Amino acid sequence: MFEDRSYKRTFFSAPQSIESLVAAFLEPGIIVLCYLAVNAYFGEPILRSSLTLCLLVFALTFPGRNRFADNLVSGIIDVLGAWLALLVILALCGYATNSMGYFEDHVLLWWAGITPMLQIAAIVVGKQIQDRISRKTRRGAVIVGGGALGIKVAKALREGPDKGIEFLGYFDDRQDDRLHADASPLLLGMLSDLSDYVRQHNVREVYITLPLGSQPRIVQLLEQIQGTTASLFFVPDVFGISIIQGRLQDMNGVPVVGICETPFTGTNELIKRISDIVLASLILVLISPILLIVAIGVKLSSPGPIIFKQRRNGLDGEEILVYKFRSMRTQDNGAVVKQATKGDPRITPFGAFIRRTSLDELPQFINVLQGRMSIVGPRPHAVAHNEEYRKLIKAYMVRHKVKPGITGWAQVNGLRGETDTIDKMKARVEYDLEYLRNWSLALDLQIIVRTARLMLFDRNAY
Repeated sequence: MFEDRSYKRTFFSAPQSIESLVAAFLEPGIIVLCYLAVNAYFGEPILRSSLTLCLLVFALTFPGRNRFADNLVSGIIDVLGAWLALLVILALCGYATNSMGYFEDHVLLWWAGITPMLQIAAIVVGKQIQDRISRKTRRGAVIVGGGALGIKVAKALREGPDKGIEFLGYFDDRQDDRLHADASPLLLGMLSDLSDYVRQHNVREVYITLPLGSQPRIVQLLEQIQGTTASLFFVPDVFGISIIQGRLQDMNGVPVVGICETPFTGTNELIKRISDIVLASLILVLISPILLIVAIGVKLSSPGPIIFKQRRNGLDGEEILVYKFRSMRTQDNGAVVKQATKGDPRITPFGAFIRRTSLDELPQFINVLQGRMSIVGPRPHAVAHNEEYRKLIKAYMVRHKVKPGITGWAQVNGLRGETDTIDKMKARVEYDLEYLRNWSLALDLQIIVRTARLMLFDRNAY
């Protein structure tokens, strides 16, 4: 189910569209301008502390997420969740730096209440403008090829964010009994009929889904259609591949289609690293008393070191050392590593407590500051487990395109603790890949908040 959504999102959206550009600045712009407006309404001066807050908020929320194509209810929930997560982060920053006194309480309360309402209003207005523009610029589209790939493309066109596209039908030389059942009723003609149909019906977009083995036919078809004004798109059949951050790139004049790439390049990489450093530093300051108490508890629970250093695979599969509070009497770190299970005799009573509450993971914030890990990302597995699962699970190693995380999308969706079956590990990998396809700073903040809740109430770890 993940491949269909990612394919539609990757190849049928315009990453550099005006809509995306507006969305990138809209969310941080509304938040900052609302704060400044509330200050002005109450006659409060804009001091250095206020400007610092504005810069911090802008850095944490840029680029804003494009919610214009989302269901309105989902968009509202997403806005409220992201705003609540941001307020929690800002409150932690204020507490850690003892800077809450620089801000007026009534200004902060009004800002906290008005901002999400303005964001929701912006989504509603934006969707209305988008729909109005789509109706005025409606354009016909046809698909060459009535096979399974053509059906997937048609579904993507119908359900995609661009409501200005009107799907008209298919062109294919095959008989009805060789076409996909859903394509037969919408067959408009053979390939030789395409050029005339495009001219007569003012078709604006043509999507070619023929297999690469049909290259001579594709070349002939292109020669015919290039005599029209329709935009041409060739859709490669890559559904057997896990697409991660797929995009078309220009390599010194040569078009290259990237289908598996890290989301953390350019400004995204900078945003991710800055947020990791800022949040990890603040969290370490806040939890320092807890670290001390847990360290004493580990030392008293059983003989051995306080910190357990385990070999894991990090970014690009490179081996790293990950820190954890020791929770077991033994330290398996070799070629064969047995996963902890419920009632595992190797786990000390105190170790069971810190594992259940995830307190054993807290030293990994030091790994984050070292640059070995991120706060949010795919959870690192022991090197021995990677060697086992990379042979059994498709695209398993793709999750190493980014730094491993202390918590991740899989963990907040119920896949925390022991993965005692291959199906559980496959599910965890699917969630990790979904995170890579959909990464945003707002998603990271959402995962952090949900993780904090799980630490208090979840018992699916041992």
